[in-house]
Amino acid sequence: MSSGQPVPQNPYPQQPQPTGPYPAPPPKSNTGLVLLIIGLVAIPVMLVCGGILVALLLPAVQAGREAARRMACSNNMKQIGLAMHNYHDAYGSFPPAYTVDESGQRLHSWRTLILPFMEQQALHESIDFSKPWDDPANQMAANTMIPAYACPSSAIDPTMTSYVAVVDPSAVMSGTDGIKIRAILDGTSNTIMVTEVASEDAVPWMSPNDISMPAFVNMAASGRGNHPGGGNVLFCDGSVQFMTENTDANVRSSLVTRDAQD
Repeated sequence: MSSGQPVPQNPYPQQPQPTGPYPAPPPKSNTGLVLLIIGLVAIPVMLVCGGILVALLLPAVQAGREAARRMACSNNMKQIGLAMHNYHDAYGSFPPAYTVDESGQRLHSWRTLILPFMEQQALHESIDFSKPWDDPANQMAANTMIPAYACPSSAIDPTMTSYVAVVDPSAVMSGTDGIKIRAILDGTSNTIMVTEVASEDAVPWMSPNDISMPAFVNMAASGRGNHPGGGNVLFCDGSVQFMTENTDANVRSSLVTRDAQD
């Protein structure tokens, strides 16, 4: 029944529903797919290029590292040369190549004798020089590492050494006799007393073993060495030079003898 009152209008009128035709959806973008394809193609290319770049740079990096090791080796030998001269100043001659007992048995190396001049005074004092280097009484000293006695390019036990004297009656390191500088008639800058050897030829640093003249002359023929192309040698004036592996055998021999007339 109508009360006579006006019917209020709906404040929320219904929206008219579209009846078509409907608008077409926006076209899909292919940018993501393109970027994905580009990435899949670019990654292998980058990996290949990166590998090529590493292959090109690696030899240069290795050469730089070897140059640094060779310089460190040279510095080791210079330290040994300085110790040799300090020994000469203290005792009036370079050290003998080795010491012997009454029966002529070799006991100790020149490397042991120069320890006080290699900042190893305490180690020197701990050694019983009346007993062989490998006697149990000297075992602790023999197992001590001397950093300056190892070439950085060699792969040897820490108790071994790459630096050996060239021992020969005509050389500065002649055996049990200490040679004076004035006896080096060829001149200290022209006479070798210590050389480095390959890892395969390294010896225990305390042992009275070194290298003979024939072995030194024929070193190049062995094809072994710590550095590409040759090795360092220490001259009697304390200088260190790099001797190439193709150095003539006669030149090698003449550089070891202290008197060209020998």
